[in-house]
Amino acid sequence: MSQTNPFGDGFLTTTMDAITNWARANALWPMPMGLSCCAIEMMAMAGPKYDVSRFGSEVFRMSPRQSDLMIVAGTVTYKMSHVVKKIWDQMPDPKWCIAMGACSSSGGMFRSYPVVQGIDQFIPVDVYVPGCPPRPDAVIHALMEIQEKIKNQRYSFRDAILTEEGLAKLDKLADAEKERMSIKA
Repeated sequence: MSQTNPFGDGFLTTTMDAITNWARANALWPMPMGLSCCAIEMMAMAGPKYDVSRFGSEVFRMSPRQSDLMIVAGTVTYKMSHVVKKIWDQMPDPKWCIAMGACSSSGGMFRSYPVVQGIDQFIPVDVYVPGCPPRPDAVIHALMEIQEKIKNQRYSFRDAILTEEGLAKLDKLADAEKERMSIKA
């Protein structure tokens, strides 16, 4: 008895960027920076009720070198900001950041000298999650926003395989090609 394949011969056509972005978006490994009460909600997000593993992010890495998504949950003081920045710098590129809660987004209710009024003062933030503390489903929504951002990136495959020298060489070749085309015209 033979089976018929509804997809024909099994060919798939796509771009390398689409495959790279799909793999990156569906395998985000968070680096949890649970600094205060928002960390409890971040832990609940990873639990069985909300099941963040549906999105490929159940692997919370405590090593920055294995993470590509930093979730800063809670109040960041100036003393702690140096540690957060150091961990951010240790994460490999490409990397993304979620500011979880009012305190990490804007300093929250703490308008005092030791509290940083938003982590975007020292690291780039991709998605802000409002709330004090935000619910786990809001954090999952932020994770989905990051996934959409990753899926819509351009030149991700080229950037993944080329070094800085390779990119400079490509830019130089592109400039030479433009000059050659302008001379012909």
